[in-house]
Amino acid sequence: MHKKISLLVAGFIAGLGVIIGNPAWAGVPLNNLEGVGGVAFNPLAYPAGQNSDTNNTWYSKPQFGAWYVALPDVRVDWTAIGIAETIGGRLELSYGYEIVAPPAGNVHKNNIGAKLLVIKENAGETAWVPAISAGGIWKKTENVPAGVNSAGGDFYLVATKLIPQTPLPILVSAGVLATDGHATGVFGYDSNYRATGFANLDIIPISSLAFGAEYKQGPSFDDWKDSDYWDVHTAWFASKNLTLVAAYVNAGNADSTSAVGLGNGVVLSAQYAF
Repeated sequence: MHKKISLLVAGFIAGLGVIIGNPAWAGVPLNNLEGVGGVAFNPLAYPAGQNSDTNNTWYSKPQFGAWYVALPDVRVDWTAIGIAETIGGRLELSYGYEIVAPPAGNVHKNNIGAKLLVIKENAGETAWVPAISAGGIWKKTENVPAGVNSAGGDFYLVATKLIPQTPLPILVSAGVLATDGHATGVFGYDSNYRATGFANLDIIPISSLAFGAEYKQGPSFDDWKDSDYWDVHTAWFASKNLTLVAAYVNAGNADSTSAVGLGNGVVLSAQYAF
């Protein structure tokens, strides 16, 4: 497992060195692990299709994302694919499919998302108004443990702002999430909902690169508590269509007796926007 991770990271870094500094047009939102326009864990307020060059104002061109997460502490390979597009510049529709592969057998998870851009960034010709969106994700998981639901959902409100006035442009995003998922639903869904917070911060030193961090608070249910998740990542906007991402993720202490943790790992992603 560790050798496989090393080879994947080495390959990504080698590719990154080929044309860093080239003009780039791709960017956020990506399709996150659940298919929603965001980063890795979290949604952003921006709807999908931001980089589309189509003249059609009714619907955007689609964008796709693929993820691979290696969590050697728990011997899990986590893969995901997602697709999203936006209708009328406001309503994002998305689909994500995840396969979580622990030693005990694969877990399959489907995600159907909708996100509505309520307030556009810089609305009213101001420089300080963030984009604000509200959304939801319906989820269904196969092979869940006994005693939990096999389907559930998330609801969220998120604000996102690009701040170009700083010495280096900064993208900041934060929101609140209501969820019934155990480990985002991989271990099923609770009968109750809990409110949690999430946030992202990215610095953009040149047009083709972003460096950032992401945080997702773990919900605490009556008989289940998730660890907080965080990552540090690099995104390379390779061309008008292609973005590549590499990240180090901490999904909690795998040996903890107080919260369910999935350990440390490596994340790789390829994103393509038509």
